[in-house]
Amino acid sequence: MKAVLQRVKSASVTVDGQLISSIGKGILVLAGVGRDDTEKDADTLVGRVLKARLWPEENGGQWKKNVQDIEGEVLCVSQFTLYAHLKKGNKPDFHEAADVETARRLYDYFFQRLRAAYNADRVQNGVFQAMMEVELKNDGPVTIEINTQMPKKEKKDKSKEPQQSGEETQTKTIEFAMPASLLE
Repeated sequence: MKAVLQRVKSASVTVDGQLISSIGKGILVLAGVGRDDTEKDADTLVGRVLKARLWPEENGGQWKKNVQDIEGEVLCVSQFTLYAHLKKGNKPDFHEAADVETARRLYDYFFQRLRAAYNADRVQNGVFQAMMEVELKNDGPVTIEINTQMPKKEKKDKSKEPQQSGEETQTKTIEFAMPASLLE
């Protein structure tokens, strides 16, 4: 799953001129479901949203408090366009986004798990697959991107790398003296 977190002073969702939900100080979460995502990705995203340290301490130390620490609110908005690619031309390609049924199931799972992990009264939702007007008053602005499917960096195993001709492997030995009293 992908998400964009925005630290906000307030945010709201309106559909067809009707206010659907609104929050005060907290996080606006724009969340998208990819075609290879699972419930494990949704669970990972819940943890990252709730643990993200986006607020300073009272004494001024930056990046110390999360949304739970400040008793903030969370507004979730489904957004498949996070999976858009503009590889060719100007028309977005959405092939990496999940199909509608899978996306709805995993997004709903994510939203319900977020409510259960925090405080259901403090977690609001948009309308899945609706044309929404999202208003926000950014705080900072602070905008963080999360991707639960980031490729892991591979560690290089130097013993398997081919050696250049004429290059020898060298081992260094370091000797040091230790007082006898430490060995007893």
